[in-house]
Amino acid sequence: MAFSSTKSLGKPVLSFASSSSGPLKSALLLLQTQSPYKYRSLSSSSISNQVAETEDDVAAASSGISRPLSEILKELNKKVPDSLIKVRLEDGFSMKYIPWHLVNRILNLHAPEWSGEVRTITYSADGKSVSVVYRVTLYGTDAEIFRESTGTASVDDTSYGDPVQKAESMAFRRACARFGLGLHLYHEDMS
Repeated sequence: MAFSSTKSLGKPVLSFASSSSGPLKSALLLLQTQSPYKYRSLSSSSISNQVAETEDDVAAASSGISRPLSEILKELNKKVPDSLIKVRLEDGFSMKYIPWHLVNRILNLHAPEWSGEVRTITYSADGKSVSVVYRVTLYGTDAEIFRESTGTASVDDTSYGDPVQKAESMAFRRACARFGLGLHLYHEDMS
């Protein structure tokens, strides 16, 4: 994905483009309709969009991709639109979550210089579950910070995906929630 800063109608905009299609295009279209930013299509032959941002965000975007960590965290702590939230039944309870690929896209938008890594993969002694520890690191112009979290999945659960992938995506989403991304979903479950 390529980023560039341009001007449109006298206002700076951050434009990003990708030549891929499929899930990325779907995620982009979802973010287009639900993002607090305004999107405009540049070309129908590729996935190219412009993001017209607020004055504060424009200054950060036009001065380079990097921003102070406080600005990145402020953006990540905003409530995620309901249309991006999915619900699944687990052990008779409905659980709200943001799919990992949308969490990834949100990080790419607000903290493009983030990194993530699997720290450990551990199977339980009885071999019935697997746990993954995942670390997400955010890089600002003034500091870097990381958060880790764990996700666990049953080896026997074949309802969707591989158990290690399930545990990894759970750990990834939880690590991002420790930065504030989607954290409101945990508070809603308590009420």
